[in-house]
Amino acid sequence: MLVLLVVLVLIGPQDPRPIYEQIAGQVTEQIRDGTIAPGQRLPAATELAASLDLNRNTVLQAYRLLRDRGQVELRRGRGAVALAPTSPPPKINKEVQRSVEALIDAARRHNLSLDAVTTLLSQGGLQ
Repeated sequence: MLVLLVVLVLIGPQDPRPIYEQIAGQVTEQIRDGTIAPGQRLPAATELAASLDLNRNTVLQAYRLLRDRGQVELRRGRGAVALAPTSPPPKINKEVQRSVEALIDAARRHNLSLDAVTTLLSQGGLQ
């Protein structure tokens, strides 16, 4: 059974991240902290875009990013549905986890492969 969810998203004009990344980041946090439960349906892209006074494609881009991260499933005709949160390994602290997520986002934006990122990390002294 799917339950429609009202998601609280606030856009920060001073935030240097693109709007779609701000949306994805806030939804990610709500999935992690349990505000959005697995199986809950996120608002339709059109509805969320209208409530934020954004273009629908911006919200769709955020939803695609969440899908690529494995945090939502996009279902034709039913929209975006939250998946169970993936938790970092217990010994990795939140600062490191956030930094890794930022690295992944930057690598995707610049079309870097896993091999390229691994090479950069090795060159930086991480073995």
